[in-house]
Amino acid sequence: MPELPEVEVVRRGLNDHVVGRRITEVSVTGLRTARRQPGGAAEIEDRLRGRKVTGARRRGKYLWLTLDDDHAAGADCLLVHLGMSGQMLVTGAGTPPVRHLHARAILDDDNELRFVDQRTFGGWTVVPLAEAIDGTGVLLPAPAAHIAADPFEEGFDALAAARLIRRRDTEIKRLLLDQTVVSGIGNIYADEALWRAGVHGRRRGGALTLGKVTETLGHARDVMADALAAGGTSFDALYVNVNGASGYFDRSLDVYGRAGEPCSRCGTPVVREDFMNRGSHFCPACQPAPRRVRKASGGRRTA
Repeated sequence: MPELPEVEVVRRGLNDHVVGRRITEVSVTGLRTARRQPGGAAEIEDRLRGRKVTGARRRGKYLWLTLDDDHAAGADCLLVHLGMSGQMLVTGAGTPPVRHLHARAILDDDNELRFVDQRTFGGWTVVPLAEAIDGTGVLLPAPAAHIAADPFEEGFDALAAARLIRRRDTEIKRLLLDQTVVSGIGNIYADEALWRAGVHGRRRGGALTLGKVTETLGHARDVMADALAAGGTSFDALYVNVNGASGYFDRSLDVYGRAGEPCSRCGTPVVREDFMNRGSHFCPACQPAPRRVRKASGGRRTA
C-alpha cells in the first residue's frame, strides 16, 4: 500500500491542480468505491456536486479534500482511500475513459478528477471533520481522528513518540507500523529506517534506549524525505502522481526487496523473513536479532 511519501506526492498534485476549482458534476460508478458511504454512490454525488475544493490535506497515509470555506469540526470533506492501487488523476475533460475508472468529478476549468482503482480496495467517502483525539486540535476526517501525528507535521513530538514506543512490550517494527503511535510509516520505510539505525525489527521497544528509538524515528523521517524527493517508491504502474508518472525511489532502497543481495554497508546478504503477513528485510550482520529470536530459530535465517 502507498505510504506517506506516495500519498504526499498525490496531495501536492491535487493542491496544484484541483484546489480552488468547483465540482460541476460527479459520477461514481464503482460499487466498491462507494461501499463506505451509507447512502452509496448517489450520496457521494449529491454531497460533492457544486462544492468548491479549498484544500488538499494529509496525515500519515490518509488523504482528504476540504470543501467550500468551512473548515470547522462537522464540515464535509472528501476522504480518499487509495487502498492498494487507487490513483487520483487529473486529466482534460475530453480524455477517453480508462480501465478501472470508478469515479470522476468534472471541474469548472474543464478538467476531470478521476479515481482509478484496479484492485478496488480504495474508495471515496464524504465524511465530517473532527478534532484529533490526541488533543492537538488538528481537524481530521472523523474516521481518521485516532491517527497519530506523522514525522512531517509541525507539531510532531519525536521524543514523546519514542517514550510511547519504549513503554510497549512488543517488536519495534510492529510499533513503527502502528498508526496510532506514529503515522505514515509502512513496511518499506520501516525496513529502511531500521537498517539505517542498525536495529533488528524484532527488538522489543522497551529493550532499546530512548536515544536509539529517537534515532530510528529520525531515520524514518529522513528516508521518507529522500523518497519524497524521488517522487515516492513505485514497483509497478499502480503508484503514480496525478499526471500518471511513477516515482523512482525503489532504485535507492538499501534492504527492502533486496533479499540475497549484498548489504551496501557490510556486504552480508540481505535476508527476508515473514512478519505480520508481509516480508521484513534486514542485514543479519548490521541488525543482529535479539538473543531469544536467534535461539528460537536455531540461529538460521532464510532468504
